[in-house]
Amino acid sequence: GNVTFAAEGETVTVEDAAQLSALAELTATAPDSLRRALLTRTVAAGGGELIEKGHSPKEAAYARDACAKAIYERLFCWIVGRINAGIATRSYDARLHGKSTVIGVLDIYGFEIFDTNSFEQFCINYCNEKLQQLFIELILRQEQAEYQREGITWQSIEYFSNEPIVELVEQPHRGILALLDEACLAAGTVTDALFLASMDNRLGHHPHYTSRKLCPTDKTMEFDRDFRIKHYAGDVTYSVEGFLDKNKDTLFQDFKRLLYNSADPVLRAMWPDGEQSITEVTKRPLTTGTLFKNSIVALVENLASKEPYYVRCIKPNDQKSPTLFDEERCRHQVSYLGLLENVRVRRAGFAYRQPYHRFLLRYKMTCEYTWPNHLMASDREATQALLEQHGFQDDVAYGHTKVFIRTPRTLFCLEQERAQLIPIIVLLLQKAWRGALARRRCRYLRAAYTIMAYYKRHKVKAYLRELLRRFQAVRTLPDFGKSVVWPEPPAVLARFQDASQRLFRRWRARQIVKNIPPSEMGQIRAKVAAMEALEGLRKDWGCQRSWARDYLSLPTENPGLALPFARRLQTLKDKVHFGSVLFSCHVRKINRFGKSRDRAILVTDQHVYKLDPRQQYRVMRALPLSTVTGLSVTSCEAQLVVFHTQSQEDLAVCLHKTQPAGD
Repeated sequence: GNVTFAAEGETVTVEDAAQLSALAELTATAPDSLRRALLTRTVAAGGGELIEKGHSPKEAAYARDACAKAIYERLFCWIVGRINAGIATRSYDARLHGKSTVIGVLDIYGFEIFDTNSFEQFCINYCNEKLQQLFIELILRQEQAEYQREGITWQSIEYFSNEPIVELVEQPHRGILALLDEACLAAGTVTDALFLASMDNRLGHHPHYTSRKLCPTDKTMEFDRDFRIKHYAGDVTYSVEGFLDKNKDTLFQDFKRLLYNSADPVLRAMWPDGEQSITEVTKRPLTTGTLFKNSIVALVENLASKEPYYVRCIKPNDQKSPTLFDEERCRHQVSYLGLLENVRVRRAGFAYRQPYHRFLLRYKMTCEYTWPNHLMASDREATQALLEQHGFQDDVAYGHTKVFIRTPRTLFCLEQERAQLIPIIVLLLQKAWRGALARRRCRYLRAAYTIMAYYKRHKVKAYLRELLRRFQAVRTLPDFGKSVVWPEPPAVLARFQDASQRLFRRWRARQIVKNIPPSEMGQIRAKVAAMEALEGLRKDWGCQRSWARDYLSLPTENPGLALPFARRLQTLKDKVHFGSVLFSCHVRKINRFGKSRDRAILVTDQHVYKLDPRQQYRVMRALPLSTVTGLSVTSCEAQLVVFHTQSQEDLAVCLHKTQPAGD
């Protein structure tokens, strides 16, 4: 709408080229194509020939406005389509989900009466007339027809019918819209005044139409400009100026082709009719009034097939104030909205009606004869018994298929009693349902525990059978089953397997011990004691070899010096009277100055002796065994031994053999 045109001789140009570039960027079209669509139009002549016709400044402005309106209209429809697609139900099947699953909301036009009313107000007020006709048809006429159909006697109410006003506007060949289309399509120059004269000639006899020519004394209208329609909401005077131009608001095919070829896929999708070639477009496009009428007719047909509920809004004042109440304005709105007739029909009739089976479905718990199910011949008799028990028989009427209740007070009493009973019924249902759920869960759990018990029993039996198979021949094995791999136990037998392994190890140890000569038991006990002390601390501690204890007395361990050591040992025994030799060995002693000497160690049950092997094992030092507080060895393969004493004078020696040298 910001684009302006200027005449240069016989041609028309766009005044601001920068605006054209901006528009081309927004619409994703070529600037030359956009300029050509704004300044010219293509007309198809006979024989497939195309003629390019330039616009005058006025025609170019008209084409510009038509394009702007069309873009707005199609964008609006595109947004509505996207919203409807977004909220549409997925996998909807009326047979499965029912037909009463959709709620549509229609916000209709308000009735418009301005100082100057033009084509837009004419269309809006026509829409209101059409919807008011539907309101009268559905609410008032059907109300009376339902009473007659159900056999309810009552006095008919006269109501205003706006059907003549609707026919005045939309009647084919004779209505205002038909005459307007006829004037727009007529050859030659047709003005708004000629259109008004045509309406005066052909509609002058209609009781709801008048103009200054038909009523010369009415100075509120101007000659050749104004006409008046007596709407149900009041008289509205319309100015005929611009009716023809606004009704002919058709869009040139050039714009449709331009935007269809846009690089923007959204714009392209909004203009599918631009795909047609100019030579294929033969039908004259519909006028604005006809398009509006077709849209209203489709809307009314859609509404007529539904079950409508009306929310009527009253505007209390024109100042948008929450405290002012213009009584005359509100009275006028109440009148033209048809509320008075509706209230009269409702007051003369019944406020509530419902089929018998649905009435019983809602209120049967309030009567002992109908709860939980009645045993009467028909739902009508059950409904009658329910209402008579509550004492409402004077406020109701019984139709052929429905019960009619006159005052809301009766309905409120039924609803109040129902609301008091619903929690009790809900608790009863909850109790029954929770009991059913608990019993079903109990059955499930009992079945699950039974399956688990059988499965556990199966696992235990399988484990025991496998255990028996693997260990049934261990008595005949050389290692008494040490190499046998235990099967993986089920979780319930984990402690059982631990205990079984301890028992098996003790049995196996006993089997091994039974085969050991009594003379070797002392050595076995010593090795067990050493294992308890050194297990995990020293890798190599001589477990695999035989322990002789008194190594210096053995000729194999101490060749050449065994006899001198035996004499020294006898001498000490005669002198000290010790009981036994616990250990003897050659050692290398390291003194505090780091010097080493070959010595021998003798441990009896009373003393620890340091001997000199080079001097017939002369005693160099004697420590009472009771003063030795501990013994330390290394964790590696070194033979270092430290005797700790109470006097802190520890003895550090390194065990070794003199033969072979350097061992």
